[in-house]
This record gives sequence, C-alpha cells and structure tokens, in this order.
Amino acid sequence: MSTQDNRPDGRGALGGVRIADFSRVLAGPYATMLLADLGADVVKIERPGTGDDTRAWRPPADHDGTSTYYLSVNRNKRSVTLDLATDTGREQARALVAECDVVVENFRPGTMERLGLGHDELRARRPELIYCSISGFGSGPGASIPGYDLLVQAAGGLMSVTGEAHGEPVKAGVALVDVITGLHASLGILAALRHRDAAGEGQLVEVNLLSSLLSAMVNQASAFAVAGVVPGRMGNAHPSIAPYETFPTADRPLALAVGNDKQFAALAEAVGEPGLALDDRFRTNADRVAHRTELKEILTRLLSTDGADHWSAVLLAAGVPAGPVNNLDEAFGFAHELGLPGIVDLPADASGTEGDRPYRQVAHPVALSATPARYLLPPPLLGQHTEEILRGVSGHEAP
Repeated sequence: MSTQDNRPDGRGALGGVRIADFSRVLAGPYATMLLADLGADVVKIERPGTGDDTRAWRPPADHDGTSTYYLSVNRNKRSVTLDLATDTGREQARALVAECDVVVENFRPGTMERLGLGHDELRARRPELIYCSISGFGSGPGASIPGYDLLVQAAGGLMSVTGEAHGEPVKAGVALVDVITGLHASLGILAALRHRDAAGEGQLVEVNLLSSLLSAMVNQASAFAVAGVVPGRMGNAHPSIAPYETFPTADRPLALAVGNDKQFAALAEAVGEPGLALDDRFRTNADRVAHRTELKEILTRLLSTDGADHWSAVLLAAGVPAGPVNNLDEAFGFAHELGLPGIVDLPADASGTEGDRPYRQVAHPVALSATPARYLLPPPLLGQHTEEILRGVSGHEAP
C-alpha cells in the first residue's frame, strides 16, 4: 500500500494542523490518531521513563515486546518526553504549545491548571488555540471520580442493558465508551477548527465519558427520556424489533436483523414456512415483539437443520439481513472478501530499528476520495523525536 496520499503537496486533509497531545491510554490517543491519519502533525507528550500507561499493558505484544494496546492508537505521531514536574519541562511544553493549533489532554480535571498548562493560561498566550479536555465525569462535582471505561459502563447504564435477562450485568468486549468519547473529541476539534477558520478564534472543547455514553445509548436513553421506560437486559434480543437477535444453528450462532414486515415474509419463505407471515401472532413487528418467545422457538427449530454459513447465504440472497457470529480472524476475512479496508501495513521505523519489517495496523475507517488517510509513521518509541521537536521549538529549524 502506498504511504502517500494523492495531494500534490503530500499532505492529508488536515495538513498544516499541529496538535500537542498530552493524553494517554485510549480516548485521547484514539482521537488524535484519527486526526493524524488525516494529515495532522501530532506530537505525543509523554512522561520520561514510562510514557503512556498502555506501553506497559501486555500481553499481547508484538515481535519486540511492544504492547499491541499501545500500538493500536498511536500511529502517525511523534513522541517527545517532557518532565512536567519541573520548571524546564513545563516551559518546554508551553513553547511547544505556542506553535500548535490544538491541545488535547485527559488528565484529571485541575491537573493542567496546576501545571500552568490550563485552557485559560494557554489561550491568553495564543487566542486561536483549540483546547480539548477529556474527562471521565466532567469538571464539576464528578471531577474527582476516576474515568475508567468499566466504571463508566457500570455507572452510565450500559451494563444494565448488556447480558442475559436473568444473568449478571456484562461489559462490552472492548472499552467502547473510550472509543465513542474519542470520536466525540475528534468531532469537537474539527468543528472548532472550522469556527477558527471562519472567526479567527479558538475555543474550549470539553467531552466526558459519561455524557458520551448517555448520548450513545440512543434508543434506550430515549425510551427513558421520552416515555420513562427503564430498559433491562435482554441478551441479544432487541426491545422494539423481532426477530432481531442471534439464533442457534447446526454449528454456530446466526444473527438475524429483520427490520420490517417485508423482510419477515422473505425470512418465512426462505426457511420453508411462508405461513408464518400470515400468522396473527407474527403479521406485524408489534405482533412479533409481543410473541417473541414463540417466534424464537419456531425459528430455532427451523434453523437447526443446517449451519450458519448455509443460512447466511440463503437468507442474504432472499434479502434478509443475516450473518454468522464471527471471531476477529473471520471478521477481517469477511471485510477482505467485500473489498473493504481491514489491515494495512505501515512503513518500518525510519531509524531502521525495525529493519524492513512493516507494522500491521487496523485501517482508518473513513474513506475520503480526495484526501484519504495516510499511513506514514509507525507508533513512536518513547521519546523518539524529543531532540528533533525541542530543537524546532527552540527557534532552530528541525531536520
């Protein structure tokens, strides 16, 4: 895969935008990686000696022992180590920020202010600066609550609707709230950049994990906000649609996502029971929701006669949304079959420490026809670019 985009100047859509990234772990680094892929110059500011917490989160690790967690959200960045506990480190940080368009940080609220790197102080020096602050529970009464994804999934209600009806609450299989918050952060930064281009002023962008989760609960949150309904756990079933869940087959589970009456009639025909669509219990979606238990029993019996791949092919051909429950190996293979981006190769470390072996990474999810995502730099070694960056902000031309 080419490591350059198709713009004559070799820059992405965000070329010329420089970001001072004080964030670590997931929400902030995910947001800045997405922006880096689109051309922003992201300088990752880390603690000397240890760096981003995720550098130590292993196993699993790559061939040289680097945490795959860290590798997942830090490509296309340069790393500089600064000791923010010292006057020198803080002054170096301020000098760096003076040459940046955006600051991203996810320290506990109040920390950056104590370091002399808070929004008010930095904006006073650079009014056009965009300052994105990411927290767990906001900067008010929840400021002291640690912002860990598991805690937010629990406190924010996601676990209350995840899991079997009579089982324990279950977290999502990834730190989904961090990822959603990172997306919200990148959206806020892009909106602020647009405003700066139009009005010439920066602004404060604030996102927090709890608010991001409540927004992402969409129909479940709306059920409460509008109708006072407090939803509960339903396994893989849907509170408003049926059949819309997983079903056992002769080998592995099959997901059915039947969203309307036409699709249900096609499903009934495909499984050899066209009369189901005429059954008073199943004529409309509301009927099917009311009789979901009977419907699941019938479909389970019919689908148990063959495997998930067979039924997926038959049902998709009939216009019924269906597919097997894949593991990640199968999921990436499926994306490849569809011609969708899955895994990309990044160039080896420019210093030569990785030889000719490229890094494998998950592709950027947004396809842009004129300014596609770029894959230029592997996730940096700790402090790899400190000399280069500090020499640049000290008034000397960077190499």
